[in-house]
Amino acid sequence: MSMSQHADILLKEAKICLSNISSLNHRLNALISVRPPESVLTRVSEVALKCTGPQSGLAGKLFAFKDNFCTVDQPTTCASKMLQGYESPFEATVMTRLYKIAHAIDIGRANMDEFAMGTDNIFSVYGPTLNPLYSTARSAGGSSGGSACAVAAGMCHFALGTDTGGSVRLPAAYCGVVGFKPSYGLVSRHGVVAFAQSLDTVGVFARDVQTVREVFSVISAYDPLDPTSVSNELRRQLQANTVRRRQASKGKYKLGIPLEFIVDSCSPDITNAWADVLKKLYAQGHELYAVSMPSIKSALPTYYILGPSEAASNLSRYDGVRYGYRANIDREVNGVLYGVTRSEGFGSEVRRRILLGNYNLSSGAFNNHYIQAQKVRRKMQLNFDRVFSVDHPLEKGIDRDDQPTVDFLVAPCSTGTAPLLSDVLSQQSPLDSYVNDVLTVPASLAGIPAISIPWHTDDGKVVGIQVMGQYGDDDRVLDVSETIMSL
Repeated sequence: MSMSQHADILLKEAKICLSNISSLNHRLNALISVRPPESVLTRVSEVALKCTGPQSGLAGKLFAFKDNFCTVDQPTTCASKMLQGYESPFEATVMTRLYKIAHAIDIGRANMDEFAMGTDNIFSVYGPTLNPLYSTARSAGGSSGGSACAVAAGMCHFALGTDTGGSVRLPAAYCGVVGFKPSYGLVSRHGVVAFAQSLDTVGVFARDVQTVREVFSVISAYDPLDPTSVSNELRRQLQANTVRRRQASKGKYKLGIPLEFIVDSCSPDITNAWADVLKKLYAQGHELYAVSMPSIKSALPTYYILGPSEAASNLSRYDGVRYGYRANIDREVNGVLYGVTRSEGFGSEVRRRILLGNYNLSSGAFNNHYIQAQKVRRKMQLNFDRVFSVDHPLEKGIDRDDQPTVDFLVAPCSTGTAPLLSDVLSQQSPLDSYVNDVLTVPASLAGIPAISIPWHTDDGKVVGIQVMGQYGDDDRVLDVSETIMSL
């Protein structure tokens, strides 16, 4: 293919994306800021003529990114009044790598739940994001709903989000796209506004696994600016493990069915799709085993103790004095320093989680809540280690019980398909939405790779099927995902 032909193809694809933005974004509210079409097309032309060959898979491709990734040329607001107009003095590492190494082109910022707290993308100062798969107003999932919606609506080739307890996988399941959460620490969090540092993971949305793999290969790299970034030595070890395991498996896998993921709240659409996937995998020669991880039953309360606790600590810096929104009354000489600012600047869900987190960190609750939750989290990590047939690269001497060990776990991502937005908005208690995370938080607490694969049912619905693997086995999780996509 000549350079001019390559440029023509990229320009055609870019024009389709921009056309979809123009015709759909005003209804879906997926993107909260969009770059001028002329500048995007000019940049695509420049990149297309400069970058050709086998290494240029993402060059000239358009992507959106969640509004909690810092950039130097656009405000970073986290969909919050508290940060409206805030311009970061530095750029997120993943953005730099996509710009300079992959030569990908961003089209703008994606809507999100405020400070990444939510499951339906309704807690945004810019309003809710709607699901593009339905004519009726349905949830796009959260908190990375804008990113998932933009990909599903054809506004971009791929998008970035963050996954703290399922905020990439749940929107992917609702919107019918691929949503990948890598192993914790493989992708730099530098320049990503924190919700809960021990859980936050940069994730990728795309319409196919191959694009996810290409993006992951670019953004997965050691970053000295991120203290939790996995070292180059460990990355080489993980790569060697992947090569060896691929050769040993020969494309056939031992797949686990986690019994604790069979929950009463799962709709027939979900359970039937799950069973259908498992039957087809079995027919292809893969082995299926039922496995049990008892501590998973405590995953949801554990997450909603640890997540808000870390969030309360992180969000204490937003007082309006140094940057961000500040209420006029707090500017007065005799005014409160920042009390009104925080009440007005944060939305209801953020305030709720700050209160919950501060309570869990209080002297009266710290030992009984926060410390106990950390113990349960550790127990859950060990449960996963005992189930997987390969060892955790950072653990030694795992004691495995008598139950069978497996290469990967296959389970649903959500208990139901995308709910009506009216039903979400009429919920009587925030707990009604918290339970949506019941199938995604275990992988987040364990820090293992997990992905949502769209599965189309016979009656036209889309269900998210989740694949989970051992820590660092990300590339093979993508291998299994491609197998499921091809069924």
